[in-house]
Amino acid sequence: MNGKRIAVLEARLGRQLAELVTQRGGVPFHAPALAELPDLDPAKIAALLQAMEQRLPKLAVFQTGVGTRALFGATDGLGLTARFLALLEKAIVVVRGPKPTGALRARRVRIDREAADPYTTHEVLEAIGDFPLAGERVLVQRYGAVNVELDRALESRGAEVVEIPTYRWSLPQDTKPLAELIGALERREMDAAVFTNAEQVRNLFLVAQNIQKTVALRDGLNATLVASIGPVASAALREAQVKVSVEARPPKLGALLNALDAALSA
Repeated sequence: MNGKRIAVLEARLGRQLAELVTQRGGVPFHAPALAELPDLDPAKIAALLQAMEQRLPKLAVFQTGVGTRALFGATDGLGLTARFLALLEKAIVVVRGPKPTGALRARRVRIDREAADPYTTHEVLEAIGDFPLAGERVLVQRYGAVNVELDRALESRGAEVVEIPTYRWSLPQDTKPLAELIGALERREMDAAVFTNAEQVRNLFLVAQNIQKTVALRDGLNATLVASIGPVASAALREAQVKVSVEARPPKLGALLNALDAALSA
């Protein structure tokens, strides 16, 4: 990466990503744009499992690895994991990608359908396109925000959608690094910006709005190389009128870094 300055907005794996940028010769500017906050209510989980035992779900859709592990952590604490696993045995289990797949296999859960690469809502819906859902209950493991597109698509087919919140996304408690990044982009001090989640885009622009720098942020991003982890993050960038220079294929960190490295070296 030849000493290029690269903004890293990833939070959970941000330090590791920054280290990988350094190993490739880049100079990372780490500005976490997302906080993941626990959103599990044990009493509600217990009540939901009881309700599902009375009326079984036809489908159970798992969207993220971290959320799946958090859900099982909650059932472990309640002593309800065996009952939850028994419910899943009677449902069609659908996964959005490799991360929830790994989390479920660690619990020896049978997986019936897997979304294809690049693991977006579109591929989830394609994976379950042949199931009749009218009048059926569908369990959805929520990630950081409600997947409105998925819920509406399922409801349009007559399903009753029951979401299990596991964690929620928020602005980080300290937004000063984001404000500093906006200033650096305005001054054209960044060579690239790496987005690994659509919510990072929204949060960065929210901070810019709060400091009256929305136009400066958009112009600054469009004057640099913007790298996206995949189609969902890219859609959020385009919605913010930001040009996506590089999109990882497949949507993984290794592919993202390789694509970024190649683009910066060109």
